[in-house]
Amino acid sequence: MTSASTHITRLLAEPHRRAVVAALILASEPQTAGEIAARTGHSTRDVLGALERLMAGGLVANDGHQYTVQNQAFTDAARADADVPHPSEYGDQPDDIARVLDVAFRDGRLVQWPAKRTKRLVVLDHLAQLFEVGVHYSEDAVNERLSAFTDDVATPRRYLVDEWFLDRTGGEYWRCGGTIPSVDETLAER
Repeated sequence: MTSASTHITRLLAEPHRRAVVAALILASEPQTAGEIAARTGHSTRDVLGALERLMAGGLVANDGHQYTVQNQAFTDAARADADVPHPSEYGDQPDDIARVLDVAFRDGRLVQWPAKRTKRLVVLDHLAQLFEVGVHYSEDAVNERLSAFTDDVATPRRYLVDEWFLDRTGGEYWRCGGTIPSVDETLAER
């Protein structure tokens, strides 16, 4: 099944159709095929072909001899696509945790810190998984691991220490909190 925005994108992928829609939008009032042709610089034949396809796709309406853009089609497409659930990158996590991580991360990169502390703790717990319990890390090693998720490594490093996911002395850090995988999960990974 094709999404509404994909349908519109496909209709507008062809340059003549895109020019016709642009001309109708810019005119802001109904236009004849001849007026659209003059505005776009395309032949009337090409404009009529584009209009036929755009009407069949629901983007343009015709009252007999003038054409208008169906602006509601764009609004409806945006609403329809907003209602489509997108698969979580964190499907192995419980739903409430996956929702928080899906908002905070895009394509594996941290794009937004949650404002609520409880949600921020979920993100920090996720980042804490980068560090093994019992292993000491230099600040450079901590920064290197965090840089896979964000360019601003100082903020998550500070949050990890402030919320007791990591502890530090001098320039040395170690994991002291966060969820720890069960023995069964650890053995399954090996």
